Amino acid sequence: MKTADILSIGEHNIGLGKRVKLELPVASLYSDTNLYMPVEVIRARRPGPTLFISAAIHGDELNGIEIIRRLLLQKSFKLSKGTLIAVPVVNVYGLLNQSRYLPDRRDLNRSFPGSAKGSLAGRLAHMFLNEIVHKCDYGIDLHTGAIHRSNYPQVRANLVDEETQMLARAFGVPVLLNSDLRDGSLRQIAAEEGTKILLYEAGQALRFDELSIRAGIKGIMNVMAELGMVPKRKKAKTEKIEPFVAYSSSWVRAHTSGMVRDMKKLGERVKKGEILAEICSPNGSFVEPLLAPRSGVIIGKQNIPLVQEGEAMYHVANFEAPGEVVEHIEQMNDALQNEGEILDFE
Repeated sequence: MKTADILSIGEHNIGLGKRVKLELPVASLYSDTNLYMPVEVIRARRPGPTLFISAAIHGDELNGIEIIRRLLLQKSFKLSKGTLIAVPVVNVYGLLNQSRYLPDRRDLNRSFPGSAKGSLAGRLAHMFLNEIVHKCDYGIDLHTGAIHRSNYPQVRANLVDEETQMLARAFGVPVLLNSDLRDGSLRQIAAEEGTKILLYEAGQALRFDELSIRAGIKGIMNVMAELGMVPKRKKAKTEKIEPFVAYSSSWVRAHTSGMVRDMKKLGERVKKGEILAEICSPNGSFVEPLLAPRSGVIIGKQNIPLVQEGEAMYHVANFEAPGEVVEHIEQMNDALQNEGEILDFE
């Protein structure tokens, strides 16, 4: 466990029992204006696990920023042990430009471990990795779907690892997706140093989604409770959601170009051969059905009603009992819609 009486981040030394806001220098703009990465560190008086939560590694993914903002503003939020490092905006450049990428057109989540003397993306990755990630035992990285695509609330992680799967189940969303480590990703590099990371995917780029935000706040609190960093809820308002694990998923792609009439939505169960959408010509000369090649549950979809041949349209996760998954998805929807922003943790 990476616990120390004094935690050093940048030029700051933070002792047990302290809560501080700090800014890590990133780089300068053309205008000679300096950019900083905002960080808030909360340390309990008692030592324990060190957890980071991060958002906006892709600068157009906004849900995670709001999740962290609301979490830190909860008046009742207090750690009983351990350390929480919150980074609401990792890719400051991308946020300013409402862009997934950095100005050098690189994807930050494919640029780890980076280098102090490398590209702009490499330098930012190197700084975030060494100042934040390597000082933590665990991490929760918050993401959304890409532009014009939505993801149903889900946790992606290395579910082969028993402790990682335990934390993923504790998060409390109905869908867990076993996800391979990609070269250059934060999860891949963190795993080499023993930091276990959950990746929370929910909503779409450049939009807030209330259900996704509430599920994210609740999930982070559940994980911290599982780690003993905060007390567990004394009384749950709703029945605990048992997640389902998918070890495979695939995108269904358009077989022709045209305008789209969606027949299915996020969270719905689909059966093999069922119509997902109709692809139509603008003048009505043809209507082509898009069929599900296998049964499963829709965990991601494109939103724009225009499609080119070969474009990914529906992300379908494969489960042994998809009907039960849908029941749990509906249960989570009802629970989150009935709960306020301040979640009843004591």
